[in-house]
Amino acid sequence: AVKERGLLPFFDCAYQGFASGDARKDAAPLRLFVEEGHNLALVQSFSKNFGLYGQRVGALSIVAKSVEEAKRVQSQLKVHIRPSYSNPPRHGARIVSTILKDDQLTEEFIEECKGMANRINSMRLRLRGKLEDLGSSRDWSHITKQIGMFAFSGMSKDEVEALRDKHHIYCTLDGRISMAGVTSKNVDYIAESIYDVTEK
Repeated sequence: AVKERGLLPFFDCAYQGFASGDARKDAAPLRLFVEEGHNLALVQSFSKNFGLYGQRVGALSIVAKSVEEAKRVQSQLKVHIRPSYSNPPRHGARIVSTILKDDQLTEEFIEECKGMANRINSMRLRLRGKLEDLGSSRDWSHITKQIGMFAFSGMSKDEVEALRDKHHIYCTLDGRISMAGVTSKNVDYIAESIYDVTEK
């Protein structure tokens, strides 16, 4: 359908390695599109998966049909980049580049992402399990069906505000929870607090 309609696929790969626990596997859809001969755009962030929160490291990659087209695209991108930031900080980008250019460091990065993904998934299981053990009237299966660093809880704005005001647990007003902040030490408290504000 993408080829038939002449669409340009745009991939957003913000947390590569946190979805499946394997950074290479998370990139499989992108590789498939390239192998199928699609031109495409890819944005990547390395801020979270490389632990470079303050660096805001990322990349925009374009796959074009020819060298000539790639040069034209690059020229247009430069027109927009120059007035926006011209010379971005290089520190974070050099860290990412150093790791990805070295096979051993890349393997370590992939293993660390796998460890993080496994920890997040175990917290998903524990959070859901505790809510069910508490006797919640809601279905929390979506917590373990989702993947990645965030979970959409299904809580309303009023419930999120009650969670913040009463229990000092903070998430976005649409109920999105950062699963990276859920730990073995606080998962029970978080579940009990969610139960408290959703069962009223």
